[in-house]
Amino acid sequence: MKGRLSAMPTLLFIAALMAASGFVSEAADSKASFTDNFNIMWSENHFTTSEDGQTWYLALDKETGCGFQTKQSYRFGWFSMKLKLVGGDSAGVVTAYYMCTENGAGPTRDELDFEFLGNRTGQPYLIQTNVYKNGTGGREMRHMLWFDPTEDFHSYSVLWNNHQIVFFVDSVPMRVYKNNGEANDFFPSEKPMYLFSSIWNADEWATRGGLEKTDWTRAPFVSSYKDFTVDGCQWEDPYPACVSTTTDNWWDQYKAWHLSDSQKMDFAWVQRNLVIYDYCKDYERYPTLPGECSLSPWD
Repeated sequence: MKGRLSAMPTLLFIAALMAASGFVSEAADSKASFTDNFNIMWSENHFTTSEDGQTWYLALDKETGCGFQTKQSYRFGWFSMKLKLVGGDSAGVVTAYYMCTENGAGPTRDELDFEFLGNRTGQPYLIQTNVYKNGTGGREMRHMLWFDPTEDFHSYSVLWNNHQIVFFVDSVPMRVYKNNGEANDFFPSEKPMYLFSSIWNADEWATRGGLEKTDWTRAPFVSSYKDFTVDGCQWEDPYPACVSTTTDNWWDQYKAWHLSDSQKMDFAWVQRNLVIYDYCKDYERYPTLPGECSLSPWD
């Protein structure tokens, strides 16, 4: 790949932290069957698997899309999935891959979003990320990618602890969202979240602000998934053992509270070359910027 990115040091960094912690007992088995980890949310007839059950497919047609969610909820951890997005003319189609406190857009939900916005043939896919706390979002960022996400599987991951949320693509940090260590209205940390994915029609806004509509003659549109991995704090009512920061697990230790030196170099490259929109720089929308915009991702 061209440019500055160097995913291998990040992969080694994460692997070393995991090995040092010895925390693997609650990690989901990436070779487990779909039904071991997930439930279909709607339109089960739009869900299929490969012959060996290790690759999963969600389909969208004019009638409906499809979605799934984890059976288990978590508070903090590392969450990763490999996706291959809809190829060809996918204008109007959104593949959503996200964490949320509930099934549905409830008024007090917490949420961490990856949304993959479809394109007209030949135009680049865009990734939109967003963060909600207590039902309030409006914290969008959009990025280009340095590869075609429809040609092969790529990893999309979230690191979530009480200090930062980092959105990764192939272990490259794309977005860093920091906490300030105080009670606030912007950093989701109290509520456990499930992991979801869905495919749906959003041609009223998704491609060029809704100018490009879904071409239903190309349906069904299919997104593909495999190798789900989670290493996190499983929620157990009323409170799990790891409800507070304990540093017992690699994703909650000091090194996971900040970007490493190699991650900072990759993140700087992303900032220079791939950012399309950042709400923290949208002074027309936010004449007074939200408080979290003052927090440095480099600290």
